[in-house]
Amino acid sequence: MKNMTLARIAEVTNGKLVLVPGCEAAKNQEIAGAVNDNRKVEKDFLFIPMVGARVDGHDFIEDAFSKGALASLSEKELDNPSGPYIQVQATKLALKQIATAYRMELSIPVVGVIGSVGKTSTKEMITSVLETKFSVLKTEGNFNNEIGLPLTICRIRENHQVAVVEMGISDFGEMHRLGDIAKPDIVVMTNIGQCHLEFLKTRDGILQAKTEVFEHMPKNGLVILNGDDDKLINADTLGLRKIFYGLNGQQINATDVKPNGLTGTDATLNMDDEHIDVTIPLPGSHNVMNGLAAAAVGKELGLTIQEIAKGLSKAETIAGRNNIITIRDVNIIDDCYNANPVSMKASIEVLGKATGRTIAVLGDMGELGQDERELHYEIGQALEDNHIGYVFTVGDLSEEINKSLSQKNSSCMAHHYTDVDVMLEDLLPIIRGGDTILVKASHFMNFTKVVEALKERLA
Repeated sequence: MKNMTLARIAEVTNGKLVLVPGCEAAKNQEIAGAVNDNRKVEKDFLFIPMVGARVDGHDFIEDAFSKGALASLSEKELDNPSGPYIQVQATKLALKQIATAYRMELSIPVVGVIGSVGKTSTKEMITSVLETKFSVLKTEGNFNNEIGLPLTICRIRENHQVAVVEMGISDFGEMHRLGDIAKPDIVVMTNIGQCHLEFLKTRDGILQAKTEVFEHMPKNGLVILNGDDDKLINADTLGLRKIFYGLNGQQINATDVKPNGLTGTDATLNMDDEHIDVTIPLPGSHNVMNGLAAAAVGKELGLTIQEIAKGLSKAETIAGRNNIITIRDVNIIDDCYNANPVSMKASIEVLGKATGRTIAVLGDMGELGQDERELHYEIGQALEDNHIGYVFTVGDLSEEINKSLSQKNSSCMAHHYTDVDVMLEDLLPIIRGGDTILVKASHFMNFTKVVEALKERLA
């Protein structure tokens, strides 16, 4: 990591560098990387132990040294350590300070992906496009918070030409802190939806919190906005350049959108006076929107429309994010990492495009505030509109989905449960060839258990 010597790290963290006999020269040595997981330590890495609810990372400092760590941070004085360490007041704060200092040493463009829904999928699609021309560092999974983001910045190496980082928040002020670390040159805003309402209260509150990032961008920075979003179309970007994308005649848009079931979507990409037919191998109109955002980033960084189309054609998703798993002739739509009303409806739309029987296994959506029951109730209409055949709901709030279907005298065969295991006892025996099953809930519902049970059943 360029210029990040132990002496420099001690300086930026206001820490005390403690050297051990024989390691005096280490203070001027650059670390090769920084991690908070001792299992990921490599030669000359800095280990950053953190104190969690169940595990104290300080217990693994010696293990980190045994794996080649150059040094460790510590919140306490260490007895006879095997290598040098920097004593700091708080390791979590020190991680952010290190990443902030390191970001200032980097000259590559950083793309920040922000929004209520679709950040991870959009980040993956942007990366797919940019990799047709550049060496790209991207956020792993959804490492998008005040620990994940600085760890991602610390993974940038000399060979990387662009970094694509996801930035997620749930309260006011968080984006200021993330923006101060990442200092993105380009920001993509996917939408302003109904999530984290427990803390941000309204969509206007969500907009206010997410646009905090603009204050941390360079004056020549670019903001790429979903022009089909009623809040973003009029967003104040503090004088920064902006480009709109969307399906309704924006600067970068798509026409002739043709769904191909679960295999993806065909469309014509339009940028300025150029047009090209593209195939996005991910289902749903929301993935066309994600592709348009990626096209806008590619255009800004000098890619041709042909390179952009090539990148879009190779786009993939990740586990838990609208990931389609096919076992024999049964499709499982694994979308169980997180959920809010917008993403829930989008996933139901994808399920509705499947042939054969359609089954939705849905759980509670979290952090929706005082309207949480009404927002769950509204999901029933999406299930009805997309003609979903079977609905299995689990959780206190998801009972509202079941209630909605019952009151509509829906043709959906709806069943509600308070326990996942009991639900699985009814679900697994009815699965048959040709079925498509959507599994969707907020992360705290632990619906990965449902996905694994379905995979085991079909193996």
